[in-house]
Amino acid sequence: MSDFAEPGTFDPIGIVRSDHGCFGCGDDNPIGLHLRFAADGDGVRAPFIPGPDYQGFGGIVHGGIISTILDEAMAWASAHAGFWAMTGDIRVRFRRPLNIGESTVVTARVSGVRGRLVTTIGELALASDGSPVATATATFVKVDAELEAAWRVRYLRESDTSPAESRDVPSIAGTNRVERER
Repeated sequence: MSDFAEPGTFDPIGIVRSDHGCFGCGDDNPIGLHLRFAADGDGVRAPFIPGPDYQGFGGIVHGGIISTILDEAMAWASAHAGFWAMTGDIRVRFRRPLNIGESTVVTARVSGVRGRLVTTIGELALASDGSPVATATATFVKVDAELEAAWRVRYLRESDTSPAESRDVPSIAGTNRVERER
């Protein structure tokens, strides 16, 4: 499948492009997280090992980086469920410090949909024993059809568009309109 046509049918393996500057999942951002998501049942998952660039206090990963990892995972969980949306609200609960170099896995899934709002839950856990580092909930707001179409071209591989051709898609910066619930 090469699209998010039906909720729950998205399989990101080999479909999500990484030739962009997204801090969470793009390869064109030299200081980015370079997360690679895969379908995981009704959600998504990605491994992550934090390097020293993501340090807060000595040897500990900065809480903003942990929050960003969870935000990115919940955004892709929303897309996996068939909803292109932007973060409207996020709440992160830190459960334990994460040391630089500790292997983790982030998971996320959609927990509900009401009108234009998509609610999600996420967890960053140690890969070694599954103990939670942080948990999060977020509400995403579905974007309008025009922005959704632009994102599909920019962030997904399409069977009739090569990555080199897609790279020339005009920037959508400044068109981050969201449809508000009425």
